[in-house]
Amino acid sequence: MNQLLGFVKKEFTHIFRDPRTMVILFGIPIIQLMLFGYVITTEIKDARIAILDHSNDNVTREITEKLLSSGYFKLDANLRSETEIEPLFRKGDIKQVVVFERDFAQRLEREGVVSMQVLADASDPNTAQMLYNYTNGIVQDYIRKKFSSITIPLQIKSEVRMLYNENMVGAFMYVPGTMALILMLISAMMTSITIAREKEMGTMEILLVSPLKAKHIVFGKVAPYLLLSIIDASVVVLLGNLVFGVPIRGSIVVLAFLVILYITMALSLGILISTVADSQQVAMFISGFALMLPTILLSGFIYPIENMPVPLQVLSNLMPPRWFIDALKQVMLKGNGLEYIWPNVLILSGMTLVFLLLSIKKFKLRLQ
Repeated sequence: MNQLLGFVKKEFTHIFRDPRTMVILFGIPIIQLMLFGYVITTEIKDARIAILDHSNDNVTREITEKLLSSGYFKLDANLRSETEIEPLFRKGDIKQVVVFERDFAQRLEREGVVSMQVLADASDPNTAQMLYNYTNGIVQDYIRKKFSSITIPLQIKSEVRMLYNENMVGAFMYVPGTMALILMLISAMMTSITIAREKEMGTMEILLVSPLKAKHIVFGKVAPYLLLSIIDASVVVLLGNLVFGVPIRGSIVVLAFLVILYITMALSLGILISTVADSQQVAMFISGFALMLPTILLSGFIYPIENMPVPLQVLSNLMPPRWFIDALKQVMLKGNGLEYIWPNVLILSGMTLVFLLLSIKKFKLRLQ
């Protein structure tokens, strides 16, 4: 019995002395709980919208105030003409535009029926449908309360048009996110595991004393994954287009450039992970936890970033997949070019440069 107790005590001591084990046992469950608890939500908060009010009467102003005071919407712009709608949607500044026709209040009181158009950005179909449902519910509630004493059956008909995804196909949202996930998995995780395997097996030292330079060794390791990743990206785009009908409205050249830039960034991140991981298990753990979960939860792949708490929204800015998925949707669904996605390209390029410089620095330190 004493031997058993001593063995149990020794195991506890080993666990408490190993920081990595402590992180796995206590850190990861807490972080996952916080992420899932805060990120997974169907609520819409402060969605940016624009108003195009051709009538500008008391009724339209009251409806606008009703929408903005609900907490679901935040006014981004008051428009003057229809020509301003498309540029706003292309920039990604707004999620919805509400258009009131001329003589809105007069027609409502005289005829009992009036039209209000709702334009929604359906590149994210779930969010677009929810925003329309909220808008329609708020407007109908206003009509019932405001004109309850009038016998004429007043009605506001909401004419909805879903831009960029008319049929609200979910694949339009999931294909870009799936591409980001797959490329991160192949490029970053496999690169880090491959280089870590060499160090774990003791063959890295043999390679380093060979006539090859360190940069040649690293390039030789990552080159196959660069090619495989490009092939995988092409397969995902083709399947998305042929099977799910996901369009490619933008330039193929811009799309290819964006994909290669993201792959390069992921490869750089994989090399950086390999410099701090001494074994395949450590490399897999870092890649799986530090890359996969943020890609799914904090990139806008599944859950809208606007719905997250402010600290997580700030944290999502550090996630490369966020900028890649956003740019990918703009090119494929909206037909935007570099003039619209240049901030995303600049951010991804900066991240790639940082990861490469850190990798080179840490790799040289390990050789000394």
